[in-house]
Amino acid sequence: MTVVSGRTLRVGDFSIRIRPRIVTVGLIAAAVLGAGIIASLMIGTIPLDAGDLVAVLSGEAKPSLTRSVLGRRLPRALTAAAVGALLGMSGAVFQSLSRNPLGSPDIIGFTSGAATGAVLQIVVFGGGMLATAAAAIIGGVITAFAVYFLARRDGVTGGLRLVLVGIGVGAVVSAFSSLLIARADINDAMVAQLWSAGSLLGRGWLHAAVAIAALALVAPLLLTLGRSLALMEMGDDAAHSVGVRVERIRFVALIVGVVAAAAAVAVAGPIAFIAFAAAHIARHLAPVPGVLVGLSAVVGAVLLTGADLLAQNLDVGMRTPVGLVTSLLGGLYLLWLLARRI
Repeated sequence: MTVVSGRTLRVGDFSIRIRPRIVTVGLIAAAVLGAGIIASLMIGTIPLDAGDLVAVLSGEAKPSLTRSVLGRRLPRALTAAAVGALLGMSGAVFQSLSRNPLGSPDIIGFTSGAATGAVLQIVVFGGGMLATAAAAIIGGVITAFAVYFLARRDGVTGGLRLVLVGIGVGAVVSAFSSLLIARADINDAMVAQLWSAGSLLGRGWLHAAVAIAALALVAPLLLTLGRSLALMEMGDDAAHSVGVRVERIRFVALIVGVVAAAAAVAVAGPIAFIAFAAAHIARHLAPVPGVLVGLSAVVGAVLLTGADLLAQNLDVGMRTPVGLVTSLLGGLYLLWLLARRI
């Protein structure tokens, strides 16, 4: 293992460019994420201090306290971090593919497609965590195929056309989802409606395992595609000239990015604005060339962990779904961005 020019890490034939700004921001964001997860373990119906948490982790606490922390709080916190990371990566990829800051999966319809697949499974075929997760991923992929081929013109897909077609397809599948809920049995409709709000309530180790497994699957693929996506941001002709197979890379990135977003939806329901905001914030924190897939993942994990802490501690007479918190804060963030640019 050698370091070339102080900023290129080379292992055999593999090399990676190290940018100090990204590393610094990434480490700070990872520290904030760690603090957020620790706070999630300590704040709850039974508040803990540092000594209590150490006793739980060392196996010296009361069994009831251990069950509360390790059986409920820890899997929920890990699920929030993994789902946020999936959404953050997906947002970075789609904003690059569309070359548009609004091109995140929740805005251009892929999240709606995944949610509709899950609602169809709940209402028509019956619930179940794994079945609902599989239906969400299938729904997201089918929506991605529809958007990709409808947006394709003269053998090319991408740019503003991808965003506009995605918004249109998203509106159609959202209407179909609403129709399914309206015509469903009252009990199924309540389950589907609650799930559609986007929530981490009751998420256990199975949800955490699914989210972490999905993250382990898609993260290496998206990180590998990052260099080609960065070249494609210079324009298709420029990317072609340096040997990038533009349409093949675009199609593969679209499918893997959709799987990331759909896996997040499958675990926690549709959670708005994390994908959009994470990529934006990562870009502002580290304004360097390239597609910031890894940094967007860490920022997404920080945002959803923080939003879930707020959701757990907001007292509005009910348990607040984290999706409502992200919609409120994300909407305000979008308005702020628009106000700065208009």
